[in-house]
Amino acid sequence: MSLFKIDTKKCDKDGICAIECPAHIIEMTEKGPVPAAGAEEFCIRCGHCVAICPKGAFNLEFLTPDQCMPIKKELMLTPDHTEHFLRSRRSIRRYKDKPVPREIFEKALSISCCAPTGSNRQTVRWLVLDKQADVQKVAAHVIDWMGYVVKNHPKIAQMMNMETLVAQWNEGKDRICRNAPQLVFAYASDAYGTGAADCHTALAYLELALPGFDLGSCWAGYVNYAAGQWPPLAKELNFPEQHTCHGALMVGFPKFKYARAPQRNAPDIRYHV
Repeated sequence: MSLFKIDTKKCDKDGICAIECPAHIIEMTEKGPVPAAGAEEFCIRCGHCVAICPKGAFNLEFLTPDQCMPIKKELMLTPDHTEHFLRSRRSIRRYKDKPVPREIFEKALSISCCAPTGSNRQTVRWLVLDKQADVQKVAAHVIDWMGYVVKNHPKIAQMMNMETLVAQWNEGKDRICRNAPQLVFAYASDAYGTGAADCHTALAYLELALPGFDLGSCWAGYVNYAAGQWPPLAKELNFPEQHTCHGALMVGFPKFKYARAPQRNAPDIRYHV
């Protein structure tokens, strides 16, 4: 089967599909778009050609216009809506004692999987811990790692405030996972050079998607750091060989709601001349 088919009754030969194709595998002829030499080999399966066609005439062998989400102009964000949406995002460190329903989280996660990835490889994989006992077990591993660092690398421990965190843990205060009901890890194969960027972008999409489902999140930096440093935690998480974890989020229902968005520094810009 050819890589794509064109509905000739709908196609107006505007050439937008060929112009927009990132792999340059579509050529325009008098009869309309045709695959370039080697198109099947070089297609990155991004679906741009199907998505960009205003007439819905472009059909890939693996994607048709009817399988795509329509873009609704009435739902597009205005500049004011965009500013309010992004500025109102807060890192959540206090959670309700309430589990996160899988169907709600998986809907948010499916949105985050629309994040761009290098050459559309979609390299990101996910590990979800949605039992609080498992989350606390991870936090305990992080504390064990911190205790080791305090003893053997005191300068690093001091720089990362580890002694205080261990002491507070011993007092019953969890500043590692913040008593979150859920932890989410993003990891990718080491075979892909874009794995770290892909995971970071997907996690950013996820944290922005979660408030739409009344959920909040906070990057679990200590957990992610320890996952690459502490063998007992690596064993607990059991990532596949030749895969690296590139980030983790605490997730849960926020205990409190914010009333305002604080100011941040203005962008530090330098234009090249």
